[in-house]
Amino acid sequence: MALYTPEYQPNGSEVAVFHTTKGDISVRLNSSGAPVHVANFVELAQSGFYNGIKFHRHEPGFVIQGGCPNTRDLTADEVRRGNPTLGTGGPGYTIKGEWTVNPDNVHKDGTLAMARSSMPDSAGSQFYFCLGAQPFLDSNYTVFGDPVDADSLAVVHTLEKGDEILSVSVLNAG
Repeated sequence: MALYTPEYQPNGSEVAVFHTTKGDISVRLNSSGAPVHVANFVELAQSGFYNGIKFHRHEPGFVIQGGCPNTRDLTADEVRRGNPTLGTGGPGYTIKGEWTVNPDNVHKDGTLAMARSSMPDSAGSQFYFCLGAQPFLDSNYTVFGDPVDADSLAVVHTLEKGDEILSVSVLNAG
């Protein structure tokens, strides 16, 4: 699969707002450290890609993961029960990993980072929020945002498998 280069040019002031069934999560996107990831995420969010997608993986004390389009047509209960296609979907392309060039690539509590397969440049649409610091991920996965406030972090910690992303809006995106 060829690597995708987003057309969107980050301006450094983007804030993603995840509107979920548990509340809103505002995340300041790090375009200086991960410009390809931010641009890709902004394009997907603005296209409505994340609307109706459920969080399909929840590992308490580790991560809550979403962004798999295979969850869109499933109910929350179906996602909770599991399905072999959960976690296998994407946008139809991949992007280049940026963890080796991102000076802010630190997995802190609430950090937003891009999930990928075992192939370094295999990220696409799936992301995760850290549920506590995960420093062992710093050298393998690209961090591209952090919650802007304690209220957003609190919502991250309430998320469970099956919870829905109603939409994602990006403030300050040109």
